Amino acid sequence: MKRILTAIILVPLAVLTLFLGPYWMVTLFAAVVAMLAGWEFLHIASASAARPPQIATLVAIALLFMMNYFWPEILIGSISLLSLGLLVWCAFASPLERVMADATASVFALLYTGLTMLALPLLYTSEDGKSIVLFLLCCVWTGDIAALYVGRTFGRHRLAPHISPNKTWEGAVGSLVGSLAAAALLYGLAALLNGRDINMLLYPGPLLRWLSLSLLVNVAAQVGDLVESALKRSVGVKDSGTLLPGHGGMLDRVDALLLAAPVLWYAQVIQRF
Repeated sequence: MKRILTAIILVPLAVLTLFLGPYWMVTLFAAVVAMLAGWEFLHIASASAARPPQIATLVAIALLFMMNYFWPEILIGSISLLSLGLLVWCAFASPLERVMADATASVFALLYTGLTMLALPLLYTSEDGKSIVLFLLCCVWTGDIAALYVGRTFGRHRLAPHISPNKTWEGAVGSLVGSLAAAALLYGLAALLNGRDINMLLYPGPLLRWLSLSLLVNVAAQVGDLVESALKRSVGVKDSGTLLPGHGGMLDRVDALLLAAPVLWYAQVIQRF
């Protein structure tokens, strides 16, 4: 019930921000999520030998979004500059025996939670950006819900027992079917609206294209979920936090999105060539 109530609050908030909010609000929303997820990752990293600088890393994540907002043409330079900045910070601020661990954890947090979430505003500013971001969120969320209930009901064969014992192949298939269904419904809804001259949703091209993208997004999302589980299990942590009732922490909630969003962005870039 906590999981459902949390979703009832967060899902409309995300959709309203997407369709009614200006670009700066979408960027701010993604930046806040990235910083919360980054803060939780730093706590996970602290369960190992590392003690990465929390304030410096969170400032770097915030600066990444700000620099992309004002100067998107220098994105690669921004990532390089901030990564090197964190490296220098750790070299002089951390105890000598911890410099390697702290620098590795802080730079990885910038990339793992900052750069990946930056894909949301990047997708938003692309052609038909609002529709594409909604497509991403629906495929990830629907797949996650389908995996949960199909896995609990029919799950018998473990998917990756050494990483996440509760995940099953049946749940993975259910997640895939859920994402495909979400893509088909969005495509049909867009066609229905467009037939009435309501261009709120736009999914050009054949249905097969969007089903293929939903397949790609779903696989990336499931891998992202397993990646976060592996990171937590490697240091003996169960949940990234307690921020979201029924979901754990923010990182637990967006772990699938952290891989799915950049994968969809790269797929969109490739399709332009």
